[in-house]
Amino acid sequence: MRTVTVAATQMACTWDTEANVAQAENLVRDAAAAGAQVVLIQELFETPYFCKDQRAELFSLARPVEGHPTLERMSALARELGVVLPVSFFERANTAHYNSLAMIDADGSLLGIYRKSHIPDGPGYQEKFYFNPGDTGFKVFKTRHGRLGAAICWDQWFPESARAMALQGAEILFYPTAIGSEPQDPTINSLGPWQRTMQGHAAANCMPLVASNRVGIEEGESCTLTFYGHSFIADASGAIVAEAGSQERAVVTATFDLDALQASRAAWGLFRDRRPELYAPLLSLDGRTR
Repeated sequence: MRTVTVAATQMACTWDTEANVAQAENLVRDAAAAGAQVVLIQELFETPYFCKDQRAELFSLARPVEGHPTLERMSALARELGVVLPVSFFERANTAHYNSLAMIDADGSLLGIYRKSHIPDGPGYQEKFYFNPGDTGFKVFKTRHGRLGAAICWDQWFPESARAMALQGAEILFYPTAIGSEPQDPTINSLGPWQRTMQGHAAANCMPLVASNRVGIEEGESCTLTFYGHSFIADASGAIVAEAGSQERAVVTATFDLDALQASRAAWGLFRDRRPELYAPLLSLDGRTR
């Protein structure tokens, strides 16, 4: 029996980067004290969600992977606590910029980088101004505490992302997130669809899923966003087994038996009965098979 305890965290961010990183570290320590072995921090936690506006000077926030101060700090923290940390950050790679995630193993080693594949572009979420489309493809990392798949925010709306990670042997899916109000239409509330979409990924792939969102009201030049929190953990049936509230700094945890889940996935038959030869329409934008 291989059991693993995972944690979702959430917090509000300011323009005091040192305070944000310190707060994230404290959340990781709280989660580890509660028994967590893999701890997920929200998307782009070093700063407020800066993609509300198109501001050229904010490209200065990006850093290369090598020598990145926050990644080095999180690496030391992972090694100290024996936890796995999927860490979201703004990456600069020569002339390219990515919304990236570093998978740091429980010994502090960097297992690899995932770069966000789906880049949104709409009121309040103008990420195409800042980020190149990711070029890593979907990745699964073999860590001390299981084979973990990780993608980022907008990726979570695409079932292909979750299925690609599941097919590569993921045992748990992780999604750091920054999602909240829609400034163009205050009547839109995406909280329910956001959770249900990922609950579907968990159920369709017979594996747990962890999502960490931010909280708080953040003001930009063009709009103000209210991030609604509700970070959660879903089990392999898609049921939410742990959930944070809408406003508070929080850590929630859940424990899973990875061996039992592996047997259940095999018995359920979803992967046995797949028909990849029929899925050619997924390879085009308009569904045509040319």
